[in-house]
Amino acid sequence: MGMPNRGRTFLFAMAFAAALLALLGLAQPAAAQQRLELFDAHLHWNQEPNPFYPLDKVLEIFRRNGVTGILATSRPNKGTHQLVDAKAPGLWVVPFIRPYRTRADIGTWFGDPAIYELIQDEFKRGYYRGVGEFHIYGNAAAGPLVKKVVDFAVERDLYLHAHCDETALLHLFAHNPKARIIWAHTGFSTSPARVAELMEQFRDRLWGELSYRSGITDGSGKLSDEWRSLFGQHSDRFLIGSDTWINERWFGYDTIFQNYRAWLAQLPAEQARRIANGNAQRLFGPRPAL
Repeated sequence: MGMPNRGRTFLFAMAFAAALLALLGLAQPAAAQQRLELFDAHLHWNQEPNPFYPLDKVLEIFRRNGVTGILATSRPNKGTHQLVDAKAPGLWVVPFIRPYRTRADIGTWFGDPAIYELIQDEFKRGYYRGVGEFHIYGNAAAGPLVKKVVDFAVERDLYLHAHCDETALLHLFAHNPKARIIWAHTGFSTSPARVAELMEQFRDRLWGELSYRSGITDGSGKLSDEWRSLFGQHSDRFLIGSDTWINERWFGYDTIFQNYRAWLAQLPAEQARRIANGNAQRLFGPRPAL
């Protein structure tokens, strides 16, 4: 005996509603992640002698991208002073001392006593949370001035933001077992398996910052299996950043953070939140009310 038309219509409506709710349920995590606040953990507002974008333009770029916090550095440190002093509503500024006066210092800072004096003088401002981003490679990191900088940071509860290869990274940790390092670019191309080993070796002392990091997604934007697994193990150890070291990175700022949001939306919500801003709050907090 066939079902009455009214009954079939009712069941069809129920099935359609269930399917719609299922679709909405699947979409909900991604939509929620798109509303995540973001922390830019590799921000340069360089001024040699003047910034490319004025302060109001930079603040507008942050606002439209949902960036509510920045790890702020500049070359020279004047730009960082201005970002701190602006006290911009809705923006949490975490300042780091950059050991550079001009671009030429990138290749010589680790052997220049004047740079150590610069770090000491900047620290007297009373608001810095770290030293870096600085560039160091290979055995150059074993030098005595680098050790002085590492010890200075440890003694004053500062983080180090190091753009370095693995050899230099190991030297930095060897200088002082209490060093806390944010690894700029997470080694660029160091294998995820090796990154995981280093995370295990240096528990609570090593974090990876992901600007320019290769291999996180494939050509279509899909999160790679290796990185999905790594984030599953260590979502509390990664930060995202823009690395606005040249003007082109400011031009592409929107795209950089759209790409972050796209692969963050492929992770479980809690993992995404940690990487987007939660880890920064845990490292540098308590965050002021925005």
